[in-house]
Amino acid sequence: MEDFSFQNKTAIRFGKHHIDEELHDAVAQFAQKVLLTYGGGSIKKSGLYDRVQKALADLQVFELSGIAPNPKIDSIRDGQKLAKAHDIDVILSVGGGSVLDASKVIASAKFYDGDAWDLVADRGAQSRSDIDQLPVVDILTLSATGSEMNAGSVISNSDLNIKLGTYGPNTPAVSFLDPQLTYSVSKWQTAAGSFDVFSHLAEQYFDRATANDVTSGIIEGMMRSVIKWAPVALAEPDNYDARANLMWGATMALNGIARSGNKNGWTVHPIEHELSAYYDITHGVGLAILTPRWMKRVLSGETQARFARYGREVWHLTGKDDLDVAQRAIQATYDWIKSLDIPMTLPGVAINSEEKFVEMAQEAVRIGNLNQNGGYVNLTVDDVTALYHDSMTTAGFE
Repeated sequence: MEDFSFQNKTAIRFGKHHIDEELHDAVAQFAQKVLLTYGGGSIKKSGLYDRVQKALADLQVFELSGIAPNPKIDSIRDGQKLAKAHDIDVILSVGGGSVLDASKVIASAKFYDGDAWDLVADRGAQSRSDIDQLPVVDILTLSATGSEMNAGSVISNSDLNIKLGTYGPNTPAVSFLDPQLTYSVSKWQTAAGSFDVFSHLAEQYFDRATANDVTSGIIEGMMRSVIKWAPVALAEPDNYDARANLMWGATMALNGIARSGNKNGWTVHPIEHELSAYYDITHGVGLAILTPRWMKRVLSGETQARFARYGREVWHLTGKDDLDVAQRAIQATYDWIKSLDIPMTLPGVAINSEEKFVEMAQEAVRIGNLNQNGGYVNLTVDDVTALYHDSMTTAGFE
């Protein structure tokens, strides 16, 4: 187990009865001028928009709508202008992780006079950790990213075909998590979000730190929960227990606990970010396509014991041969993803050409530091290119 520091100051309000009773005070504690951020029209159709406006009726509320999945830098630039023009005191993010990711960067950009992309690419005179950040309150409507209890954001720049992670100085101040708000989430987004959660756990589970049994056990339990409840949420969209377990699982997967004592960084996420940057596909679906192929590629004599533990503790597989159990665990992962009706190949998400694979692989390796002990197993540009190629067909899986 490696040394670590852990602190998380986000106040979680989980369950059915917090929003109407507590939202006003959670926002008003930071003063009067509020920037309300959201995506499309779903929060208006559901009635959540009206509930928010009623709760904040005595405050000055300005709006930024239209924040898209794989949030784009253009929305953050628009938010930066609004935050400065109206001297915003607090941001209220209503939506999924994309809205919240954008909101956290806008919260920093208010205090930056240059292009907001500088703060994402960390190329300006100031980084986000060096400047102030507005408080952010959020109401979550989609279980996936865990952004509601961490300081991270992932932002896309369509002009540059780049998708980057960025970290600010603060986590959200208050996060309202009502599983009922996810009842209307489509099957596609439910499946994609569920695998996003699973991928966050896998990225932290397959790690080179040794004897980290407490963290490993926590992750294994959360993996089993996602495996159990994702199919229930798909079959019964208004099953409260299913939605509640997925929502809390998403939060817990990425609030810092599951990385405690770890050693290395992530691998599949930077590889998928290139797919999203170039093709704007659904992030969780990209992860679902790539992950089983990555597992096969990194399985070796050195890693088979970890994959065997994963098979025994997460998938309840038996057998004394570690390699056999590891291989069956990877197949079980693939089969479970397929059962969620997620496309299992890149052509399934309309990526039919391999033209960009080398270019994407080069960026993934550079950004993720994948060939210099940045991840669980070192990967070269050729490795990542081959992984993309492997994802074009179902070859190798039953």
